[in-house]
Amino acid sequence: MVRPRYAADAAGIVLGALLDVVFGDPRRWHPVAGFGRFALMVERRTYADDRVAGARFAAVAVGVPVAAAALAGRLTRRRPLARTALVAAATWAALGGTSLAREGRVMADRLESGDLSGARAQLPNLCGRDPSALDPPELARATVESVAENTSDAVVGPLFWGAVAGLPGIVGYRAVNTLDAMVGHRSARYARFGTVSARLDDLANLAPSRLTGALTVAAAPVVSGDPAQALRVWLRDGSRHPSPNSGQCEAAAAGALGVRLGGRNVYGSRVEERPHLGDGGPPAPLDVRRAAALSVTVGAAAVGLAAAARWWRGRR
Repeated sequence: MVRPRYAADAAGIVLGALLDVVFGDPRRWHPVAGFGRFALMVERRTYADDRVAGARFAAVAVGVPVAAAALAGRLTRRRPLARTALVAAATWAALGGTSLAREGRVMADRLESGDLSGARAQLPNLCGRDPSALDPPELARATVESVAENTSDAVVGPLFWGAVAGLPGIVGYRAVNTLDAMVGHRSARYARFGTVSARLDDLANLAPSRLTGALTVAAAPVVSGDPAQALRVWLRDGSRHPSPNSGQCEAAAAGALGVRLGGRNVYGSRVEERPHLGDGGPPAPLDVRRAAALSVTVGAAAVGLAAAARWWRGRR
């Protein structure tokens, strides 16, 4: 017999994923945007150019929503329908897989039609690179890398933590990931203040990124890829990336798609030279479309695993 609250969590995860498939990200009143406004308010009251202030900021900005989620979970322990609805809403708000795949397909459409200016205008929807001087192969590479990385951040990550900790796990992961996007990047203002937020995000994604890599290897046949090649490239190149997590996803995707990723990336005035991942040639527009399909497949597998894990944990 499965305890009702765990069954409700499993059902909520599946229902929330279905809501993401049908509706994608909410276009108005997105809860993550509301959290962003809350985090900005906390930042205004805690900011100082040092890591201690950044730690206080992260503790409040993550701790408050996690505490609220834990309280809501406690109040719905004996109300399975309410709990299912709550977990479904949080899962829908935390997931971004449908929107991610859609943006990838739009890029593929524009590259296939030769619409270079449209493709450059599309790239900011996927990543923060400067698209102004990028040619079609570089736009395709940027898209494949972004889709691979964000399959972990926007799909597998919240599902993994939902499986581990239920509603507080989903909310806490999304809070940490959002803080990293807000203050974890390199800049004069956040060089020290954002350090704790960035490291929290690294820790929160250690397991999800590697699960994403494993699921990408398993899903390679869906995009006519070779799982053995994907596994070989993942194990060989996954740790070459400067990020402890992004490289796991990108290397596995490079192996599954049979392409080569990495190279010179321009972010405004900052230039980074990334190591090459994979053995193939540069991604083509068709590979962008394949990357979107791979992301959808990995996401579907992650939903099933998360729901099954939550259900199994609730067995008496």
